[in-house]
Amino acid sequence: MTHWICRTRFAILTAAILTGVNGHDRADASPQSTPLAQAPAVPAATSEVPAVAQRDPALPGPSPQGTGQQVKTPPPDQPVPVKIIADAAVSSNDTVTIRSRAGETVVPYRVTVGTQPVWDAENKPVASMFYTYYERTDVVDKSTRPLLISFNGGPGSASVWMHIAYTGPRILRIDSEGYPIQPYGIQENPYSILDVADIVYIDPVNTGFSRTLNDAKREQFFGVNEDIAYLARWIGAFVTRNGRWTSPKYLIGESYGTTRAAGLAARLQGSQWMYLNGVILVSPTDLGIRRDGAIDEAISLPYYAATAWYHKALAPDLQARDLDQLLPEVEAFTLDQLIPAMARGGSLDEKRRSELVALYARYSGLKPEVVLNHHFAVPPSFFWKELLRDRGLTIGRLDSRYRGLDREDAGTSPDFDPAMSAWNHAFAPAINYYLRDVLKYQTDLQYWIFGPVSPWNNTGDTTGESLRSAMAENPYLHVLVQSGYFDGATDYFNAKYTMWNMDPAGRFQDRMTWKGYRSGHMMYLRQENLGQANDDIREFIAKTTPKAGEPAKR
Repeated sequence: MTHWICRTRFAILTAAILTGVNGHDRADASPQSTPLAQAPAVPAATSEVPAVAQRDPALPGPSPQGTGQQVKTPPPDQPVPVKIIADAAVSSNDTVTIRSRAGETVVPYRVTVGTQPVWDAENKPVASMFYTYYERTDVVDKSTRPLLISFNGGPGSASVWMHIAYTGPRILRIDSEGYPIQPYGIQENPYSILDVADIVYIDPVNTGFSRTLNDAKREQFFGVNEDIAYLARWIGAFVTRNGRWTSPKYLIGESYGTTRAAGLAARLQGSQWMYLNGVILVSPTDLGIRRDGAIDEAISLPYYAATAWYHKALAPDLQARDLDQLLPEVEAFTLDQLIPAMARGGSLDEKRRSELVALYARYSGLKPEVVLNHHFAVPPSFFWKELLRDRGLTIGRLDSRYRGLDREDAGTSPDFDPAMSAWNHAFAPAINYYLRDVLKYQTDLQYWIFGPVSPWNNTGDTTGESLRSAMAENPYLHVLVQSGYFDGATDYFNAKYTMWNMDPAGRFQDRMTWKGYRSGHMMYLRQENLGQANDDIREFIAKTTPKAGEPAKR
């Protein structure tokens, strides 16, 4: 099944509220997906939306850098319009000290924040896309300097999470386990990968400061394949404008961003003639690879075992073992015993059923009667409610290390995700402070952590197969998968299943690497994993950047 980070109550509510704010929510046309041959030379496009709050029109207000038409001051009893400039940028310089397995390096860099238009098939700007672009400034030859193109997921999420918590040169202030602390703010990221690659963080349409323009039709943006089509055109234009065609290029996506990245690998090859060196999938979705029936119902057990182990809910002999020793045993049980038994349904021998119920309960930390009552098909939402029910606690979905308090212990699912609630404390103030006050990007637009992208067209998700076909056509292309053991939204064993079944013939397993971390959906929020995961990306880039003159052949 497909897991979306925005399928939390908070995100759904936020998107519903923001839909009422956005003045360009229309849904009355078919998508435009014709490839853009080149970025057209157009004047900066502008649009206006009502501001969320009024301000005195007599006072000087902030406006994005760039050119555009002047917004007329409305009557005093109307909201002040906010100018959206589709093509604008502001740059500044800074340094960061980075520690890696290779040692410590002081990295000078330029950061550019701005917007670049999304053009339709007629070369008309239909959206303003916000980005943050980091370039190391002491590099002479950009042709050998990798470029990392970064997305988060949702769909409908800004690229804030990996930007200011994972790979960028500045990260938000949190404690060593990822919990929010005050005062909110930004600090240097000593583990950033800016020492080995330039990075651009992209906020898809209707997230961050990105907005549709004028009467642009929603359907050209908000769907699995529509999203991939317009982003491929935008990336092609960005690479052209910034002179990065000869650079080794990588995509990194998190959660639904992995669906986006997998599809883009093939779309960039097919419509932009842009071939990648690597795709990094952080907490991947199922990429359109089906897992029905017994497989779908059984495959969460290894994640249940990892989570129960973390909360010390297993039998003493299992609890005494390290996670690296326990999980292979549970994975083998799931594949070799549980799935075949569940496929037999009601024909399963009662004695064998009782044996399997006892083993499932032993590995999951659940009571045998709970397993039996669910016929082994224990839903994740029930597991989050049930595991610590006797302690009066629930556990998180996106990171099951987090504990929550519900109104009552009864029920089949938690009232809220304590992980998401904790993260929202810190990210919204940090990104607004960083972009507006530190990087001096001036706009009255609200930064949409989660934006209005519903309805989303989910038909035709074959992104896993798209990635496989891109690997078949491009011998340079490698894949790195990063998963958190305690991620209940896109669990680690589902990620392994995706890798195995994306490549059923086993032809590309030597070009795919899986890494696991003792954290959740955003494994980098835990300081120990932040350094480890960035080093894994650093090594992946080094391994997949060919030597000068090395041919792309099998």
